[in-house]
Amino acid sequence: MAERSFKKEVQKLRAGQGEVFTGEGILAVTKALLQSGVSYVAGYQGAPISHLMDVLADASDILEELGVHFESSASEATAAATLAASVNYPLRGAITFKATAGTNVASDPLSNLASGGVTGGALIIVGEDYGEGSSIMQERSHAFAMKSQIWLLDPRPNLPSIVRAVEKSFELSEASNTPVMLQMRIRACHMHGHFIARDNVRPSFSLANAMDNPSRDVSRIVLPPASFVHEDEKINKRWPAAVEFIRREQLNELFGDTGVDHGLIVQGGMYNTVIRALQLVGLADVEGKTEVPLYVMNVAYPLIDDELRGFCEGKQAVLMIEEGQPEFIEHAVNTSLRRVDLQTRVHGKDLLPRVGEYTTTVVLRALLKFFDLYRPAFAVRERLSDGMRAALMPRPVIIPVRLAAAAELTSAAMVIKSVVPVAGISVAELSTAVMDVHPRPPSFCTGCPERPIFTAMKLVEREIGPHHISCDIGCHLFSILPPFNLGATTMGYGLGWAGASAFNSSEATRRTISIMGDGGFWHNGLTSGVGNAVFNKTDNVLVIIDNGYSAATGGQDILSSKAGNANRVTNMPIEKAVRGIGVEWVRTVTNTYDISKMRDTLRDALTSKVRGPKVIIAQSECMLNKQRRIKPLLRKLASEGRRVVRERFGVDSDTCTGDHSCIRLSGCPSLSVKDNPDPLRRDPVATVLDSCVGCGVCGEVAHAAVLCPSFYRAQIISNPTFFDKLTTRVAAAVIGYLQRRLAIRELSYA
Repeated sequence: MAERSFKKEVQKLRAGQGEVFTGEGILAVTKALLQSGVSYVAGYQGAPISHLMDVLADASDILEELGVHFESSASEATAAATLAASVNYPLRGAITFKATAGTNVASDPLSNLASGGVTGGALIIVGEDYGEGSSIMQERSHAFAMKSQIWLLDPRPNLPSIVRAVEKSFELSEASNTPVMLQMRIRACHMHGHFIARDNVRPSFSLANAMDNPSRDVSRIVLPPASFVHEDEKINKRWPAAVEFIRREQLNELFGDTGVDHGLIVQGGMYNTVIRALQLVGLADVEGKTEVPLYVMNVAYPLIDDELRGFCEGKQAVLMIEEGQPEFIEHAVNTSLRRVDLQTRVHGKDLLPRVGEYTTTVVLRALLKFFDLYRPAFAVRERLSDGMRAALMPRPVIIPVRLAAAAELTSAAMVIKSVVPVAGISVAELSTAVMDVHPRPPSFCTGCPERPIFTAMKLVEREIGPHHISCDIGCHLFSILPPFNLGATTMGYGLGWAGASAFNSSEATRRTISIMGDGGFWHNGLTSGVGNAVFNKTDNVLVIIDNGYSAATGGQDILSSKAGNANRVTNMPIEKAVRGIGVEWVRTVTNTYDISKMRDTLRDALTSKVRGPKVIIAQSECMLNKQRRIKPLLRKLASEGRRVVRERFGVDSDTCTGDHSCIRLSGCPSLSVKDNPDPLRRDPVATVLDSCVGCGVCGEVAHAAVLCPSFYRAQIISNPTFFDKLTTRVAAAVIGYLQRRLAIRELSYA
């Protein structure tokens, strides 16, 4: 069950010639694929293109009508290998996944595809997960495109440009027999806009045609001596063909007065940010008309030398605005200009930060420096508003005290001192403010079934000591942060147990614990983790968190999902797969909220005398998906006058001791503190917020850890029956009578 349904929006994909299509970037990409006559699409979910996979899944009827095959692949490598259909046949195919994590996984099939080349258009749509919205290592797709010679498009972030880039990518791929990578940044995926649609096109050559008329060309297979020929083809045939197509179709764009003696070279994906920065100093308007010449590289690779040199000729200097590092394009620009002895000065990372996302403020700072050097007549600093001047001032570095090293604190103090003259406050005041800022680490959702697993680990750790814990990619990675602070490394999706492979020593007195989600298990973990552990006779422990979905990527179904799926096979038990590959010690805990059972199972795995790999499968449904599933049902029942019961938990303030162990062992966002109602006690007491979903972990923690008995469970009943009302009245009367007796007794002691 995906986190968002596009069943309504996908009907827009039926728009025909001349109609105005409005919607999100991912919808526009899907429409462009259909307009291009794509034959097949595959991919693996992951931000920022998870919703593209959801759109394709929800559009299954439309795809089927057009004869388009769609697959939700087992991994990015599987998706990339799907493009093999375009090697020998004139079939247009597209795949999608996140970068650079997904690109790394898919590297083997992509390298083979790029080496042998393609006949039909092959498009790789990567979600460029870079910058403040990213959840992975900060790397770029550009390096992979260069390594394998895959053309890289980075279109301007507006729907007409994105749609044109998709359509032209297929043509470019076919013209140069080379796969093409289309880079979609997170904001481009989710931006809204409109474009003029064209009719959807049914593939002229179908998958059935290819299957019924098989073809092969041994020269396309990567095997010597063909592989040596491939390299020569890349440089002497495919590259010139690509350059000619890009130049002829004018995929890159020029804006502004190119006769000015300075200019900006911009990645296509950075265009909106640059225009906004120019607007702030009055050098561009809201429609993008600018006084500053721009060379917009919608094709980031390969570099088109003739276009670049034509733009730079006669210019004193240009500023290369290239987000991320290393500065591949800046190096290529310098090389291209110097080879023909063009002495235009190329600025880039000398004026811009080497790392980090290029926000409008970051770009504006670089533009101010550039114009101060080469166009002082603009007097750009005088055009800034007071608010913009304040935004451009240096800011103090905020470092959480508990996480900061002495050197970092010294660095922070230096930054604070540099800000004081501007801000007009004392070092002591600012230092105090910095030290008072508490870290706010991300954590599990309210009611998450993974929280009690790590609570149980903390309880076991308290009993038998700490263990090395190898983590994996997924929601469960939040365990490395407070309040659990569990986990030492994470090596990749499904590689949790592989990350502990070296710790296979018969001399050790403690076993390691590895974590893996059900999504990672089916993606890579079954072979790289479990199979490897069996083969190498490990004696360590794996905990597979089975929440029923690929939860971290948006709640998509996987093989072990419990829900039925008309288009996919589900309900394949993980335990059967684990036993089938050779693990004998397997325990399944069907309710992770039973902390006592989780604790006992973990303790048993860590202390068992049985040698060999040990696997615990911890099952409970992802709470986010559960709430998405049951809330509409409960609202419907309540609106029909049916009796609906919801459970919530609370804390008795009179019983709570205020030591907050429940919070430290749970970390639930619904657990907070409030002022103690007892005037004689100063410590704040725990409280449960209205966001509580009634999972019961707080009470389970208190019981399993032998904490204070201050938690109570309450039932909220919609449309109560006569018996419910009668029970409530009787309970209120009894409690009221007892409270009055207690009050009278207290008065007698006064």
